[in-house]
Amino acid sequence: MSELKTRSGLSYGTLAKRLHMSTSTLHRYCSGTALPNEYTPVERFARVCRATPDELVELHRNWILADAGRGRRADRAPVAEPPPVVEPSAVDLPAAVEPPSTVDLQSAVEPVVEVAPPPVPPRRRRTALIASAVAVVLLAAVVVVVRPAIWGGDDAGDRQAAGATSTGTATTGTATTATGAAVAPDPSPSAPTPPDPAPPQSPTATPTAGPTPTPSETAPPPLTVRTRPYVYEDQCSQHFLVNSGPAQVGPPAGESDAPRWAAAFGAVSSGEQLVALTVQGTGAETVVLEALHVRIAAKGAPLAWNDYAMGVGCGGGVETKSFDVDLDRGSPAVTVKGGQRDFPYKVSKSDPEVFYVTAHTKAHDVRWDLTLEWSSGGRRGTVRVDNSGTPFRTSADVGRPGYDYPPGGGEWIKRTGG
Repeated sequence: MSELKTRSGLSYGTLAKRLHMSTSTLHRYCSGTALPNEYTPVERFARVCRATPDELVELHRNWILADAGRGRRADRAPVAEPPPVVEPSAVDLPAAVEPPSTVDLQSAVEPVVEVAPPPVPPRRRRTALIASAVAVVLLAAVVVVVRPAIWGGDDAGDRQAAGATSTGTATTGTATTATGAAVAPDPSPSAPTPPDPAPPQSPTATPTAGPTPTPSETAPPPLTVRTRPYVYEDQCSQHFLVNSGPAQVGPPAGESDAPRWAAAFGAVSSGEQLVALTVQGTGAETVVLEALHVRIAAKGAPLAWNDYAMGVGCGGGVETKSFDVDLDRGSPAVTVKGGQRDFPYKVSKSDPEVFYVTAHTKAHDVRWDLTLEWSSGGRRGTVRVDNSGTPFRTSADVGRPGYDYPPGGGEWIKRTGG
């Protein structure tokens, strides 16, 4: 960033004013003492400084690596000691389920000693002592069984047991047999009738489970793809179609706020859409990016909506097209543009790649997404690339009413002269 600033010949004050940030913040970014939380301010800075496409890609790669290093430093930060666990006091617990201890067990059987009957022959006394010992063991067992429900243990198991108990004591008074059939209670005091034997099994064959997938088939792909669905070549490059009048549409949004703005007003990219893909490996192993394909999910007549420009009065933008998609073709394909070399590419955790894909249409409303083929070692697969789980959407804007939002103004003004 410092080299781009020096080459541009612009002062910190001029750059900060154009980027809508403070001079001190911009100075910290250029000196390396601070790192932006998002890449958007860095890219806007580079575009104002007239960075080349190769410099934009290299700058994005450097920001990704710096951001990843910031995450690793946060992981190495000391973890605060957890607060000491405060045991529940005896006052908060019912007397019948106090923690087992020698003192508690003696106090539990003390009333037996105080109300003991007069002396009895040795044989009866021995019998009484045995019965007392059995009572102590049973009491200890009861206390130990109850304790996990109060001082910890498996909460999920406790809740499951509680649910089973609640089901068994339902107010309907029905019981459930081993086969799952409901049986009405027998009003007579006689012994319950045993359940009917289970019906014989059908001789039909039971379905056989398919082959168990191998760990390599179920493991996640060794790469990540981050998508920016609305990339601005310059502040005025992005247009949206919205099915509302200017009084119902809010002021234009910058690139970082474009996804929220489009979602709020149901906006669709107008004419063309520039998408950025940041592909990075998740480990040290190299991942080969074999090919990038476009898939048309739906195609229809262009939308008869109003066109809204996100900026007015901008100069020529920096060319960032790497790949191009003509959505009007019968079988669209991703083609190389602007001197960019074609696939394959290689990525890893320390060596990401950034691809720019421009899709355009002059005659249709198109829903589309991308598929990235990859391989690593003996594994192969594909990754679907879309707009947060839904296809990208681009519609032709030919002949649609257009509106601009002049700088310093407070409302949309209808565009004249094309």
